[in-house]
Amino acid sequence: MRYDIERRDVLKGLGATGIAGLAGCIGGGGAGNDNETSDTGDGSGDGGGDGTDDGGDGNGNTSGGPDVINVIGYPESGIQLFRDYYKSTDGKQKIIVPDGLRDSTLPKEVSNEMANVTGTAPAASGPNQKAFTDLYKDEYDREPGVFNSHTYDAVAILILANVAAGANDGTKIRDQMRRVANPGGQKYGPSDFVEAVKAASRGEDINYQGASSVVDFDKMGDPASAAYDVWKFDSSADGGIKTEDTISFEGEPGGEMADSSPGGKNRTAKVGVLLPETGDLGSTGSLMINAAKIPVKQVNDAGINITVDSQVEDSQTTKTASLSGANALVSAGYPAICGPASSGNNIPVSQQVYIKQGIVGCSPSSTALTVTNLDDDDFVFRTAPSDLLQGKVMAQVSSERLSGKTASTLYVNNSYGQQLSDKYSSTFTDDYNGEILQKVSFNKGESSYSSVINKAMSSN
Repeated sequence: MRYDIERRDVLKGLGATGIAGLAGCIGGGGAGNDNETSDTGDGSGDGGGDGTDDGGDGNGNTSGGPDVINVIGYPESGIQLFRDYYKSTDGKQKIIVPDGLRDSTLPKEVSNEMANVTGTAPAASGPNQKAFTDLYKDEYDREPGVFNSHTYDAVAILILANVAAGANDGTKIRDQMRRVANPGGQKYGPSDFVEAVKAASRGEDINYQGASSVVDFDKMGDPASAAYDVWKFDSSADGGIKTEDTISFEGEPGGEMADSSPGGKNRTAKVGVLLPETGDLGSTGSLMINAAKIPVKQVNDAGINITVDSQVEDSQTTKTASLSGANALVSAGYPAICGPASSGNNIPVSQQVYIKQGIVGCSPSSTALTVTNLDDDDFVFRTAPSDLLQGKVMAQVSSERLSGKTASTLYVNNSYGQQLSDKYSSTFTDDYNGEILQKVSFNKGESSYSSVINKAMSSN
């Protein structure tokens, strides 16, 4: 699919609040290795900066390098990367990061407030965001984290599609995904989810309204509507993250679906969960797993004639463990699976397991552009929006909010990092007349990132 077609489909109906009008919304003036939430590089090294301050140019740029650095990666590697950054520089460079580095524990691990970092992330901005937040706080006595609402919505829709299909059959569940999510039926959300399950068992038309968005799927299985938060690390804020702005997009739902829902009572719906409890996204994934358990518990605690059988497999934020976990769930009879979290894992699992074996996959946090274009026979869905939008939002923030005229990207070298770096770069140059000085990749798990940091900081 060509970029111009993707852009038209995603942004259809935006009007004055489209990409060209983001300045007002923002307040103006996110293939090498296994992973992504978003995925990584072959640059690392042992060099080091001199940590000096040469005066600066008013943009936080102290050495003639870029005004803004776009860092794309994950928390585990991000700890070492940012430790090396603050050790070898004055720490004043303006940095923008996507959702993969939205971890409130990162400043503590780095031993720096990270006040120079601005982030973007898919927002929980659905009509039932508050209802989900209340459920999460009641269950875990804390605020939900990034992608938690997307995870709840993914599992809720998989349960509803299974119940509406009346069978633990991947093809039949696939054909019900849009019937329970897209417009046309009675509206339900997290607060009355059990009632939605009852209605689906009776074969009634359901229009699930989510916490992350309204969760209408487009013809590619992506969410037709989405929103992004612009955020900062802030130890005084609830959860350690302060949201400064939210940018919303609205598109058109579409795609194939069954003509009717057979439903069925006195049965067990099976839904698998394949998310990272360990590895580079372990801290993020553990909270997502908590969210995945809530709709399962809601149904099973209700004492109705439908029960849910769910099993969690740890993807470990690696391709090998993700494939192993997916196959384990399929062998155990799970016809629909929430996950994997990262695109670097979601893409091979979709290609080697879901599509080949007729299993419905719905990722709550896989954002790479590649997912949209998978030849998936409509078995692959996601509740998180594509990086087509996040790359644009980060470029907008870099130019309008951070006053950047030059930028560099420092990205984990996988499908997530490479594609998001490319989308950010092309938007920054084409739409905002900016200049990209460096595009530098790095590997996860290196003992030092000083050399790649120095390269990204340089002007040539």
